[in-house]
Amino acid sequence: MPSSSASSCNKQDALLNVLTPPKGATAALLLQNGDVFWGKGYGAHAVTDPAELCFCTATTGYQETLTDPSFSKQIIIFTFPHIGNTGINSFDNEASHIRAYGLVTKELPTAPSSWRSERTLPEWLIEQNRPAIAGLDTRRLVSLLRQKGPQNALIAFPKNGKFDLKQAFEKLQKWEGLESQDLAEDAAGESRQWHEGRWQETLPETKNKVRVVALDFGAKDNILRSLVSAGADVHVVPGSSSIEEIKKLKPQGIFLSNGPGDPEATGKYGVPLLQEIFKLNIPIFGICMGHQLLARALGGKTYRLPQGHRGTNHPVKELASGKVEITSQNHGFAVDPESLPKGVIATHISLFDGSNEGLEVVGKNIFSVQYHPEASPGPSDAVHLFEKFMTMIRQNLSKNSSKE
Repeated sequence: MPSSSASSCNKQDALLNVLTPPKGATAALLLQNGDVFWGKGYGAHAVTDPAELCFCTATTGYQETLTDPSFSKQIIIFTFPHIGNTGINSFDNEASHIRAYGLVTKELPTAPSSWRSERTLPEWLIEQNRPAIAGLDTRRLVSLLRQKGPQNALIAFPKNGKFDLKQAFEKLQKWEGLESQDLAEDAAGESRQWHEGRWQETLPETKNKVRVVALDFGAKDNILRSLVSAGADVHVVPGSSSIEEIKKLKPQGIFLSNGPGDPEATGKYGVPLLQEIFKLNIPIFGICMGHQLLARALGGKTYRLPQGHRGTNHPVKELASGKVEITSQNHGFAVDPESLPKGVIATHISLFDGSNEGLEVVGKNIFSVQYHPEASPGPSDAVHLFEKFMTMIRQNLSKNSSKE
């Protein structure tokens, strides 16, 4: 599909000249600078609220990606062309519904060809009231994001074919973007006990499970499944819970989940809570947003990445051993390793851009990683970290019992 770019400084006037879509176009992607990319819409007829446009390089797992709470208030450009070819099933969701606002693909989805498929991607998008647009030059869009950084955008796929891009542009100009936004509180679920293990298995109750309280800042389901499969009795509570609520559950370990938004904003309540949790002297393990909040609670700082890391092929190096693992990632913020105080060390780095990918507290059972070891979607190179956490908890329990 052709794209229309406004060259004038007055983008609103330029938009008045492109209200009529080119022949065959049924949807538009509008950027904050006034650029309009025309294409073919599919999924739900809707105009999204303003969102951050980002790109994901994963070659599989589009269902998990779209339902990942860390994609809240974002529109995803998929760089892999074959999106939708395995359909949608009841088992691969990472949350109860799609969290991304919409998606951009190079091609329209083809008929699904997987025995697990229960419905098509367009049918699922209609059910979830999410629009999508295809036929765009995704290479050009990704190049734009790499050069200029995150862009605010929206998708317009009106049922009547009439586009009010001027009004949409005005909405984009008013939106403040994701920076300084706490999205974790809305992404978190209610307090609950989690029983399901990996591959959707409900594991039998055993006496040797360790009690883990998972602070939910927008947790993916497969992270909770991985904790259960590793041997945890998992109690999930919102990340905004009080220390008193957490103590009542008598945790033997604390897990800090992934989640959307700016860790500095979420840290306004997350950091004081973590500093109270430190006093419990029990093992702590954080992933993604949990990693960033842990760093801030320890005295470190976070910053906005130029493009963010979103995909399933990110090489991460463990500094102590030199071992490299291929990881799944989804984050737009990172920890500044130079800001970490004495006694807190960086443990992993990204081999893409050298940014921090992990930390630990010397002499304490506290560690975290920026990437997603639960591998949903992605490689399972780092799933052993859940076992590491369980071992820490059991060793801490044994150490404490020997003192009694």
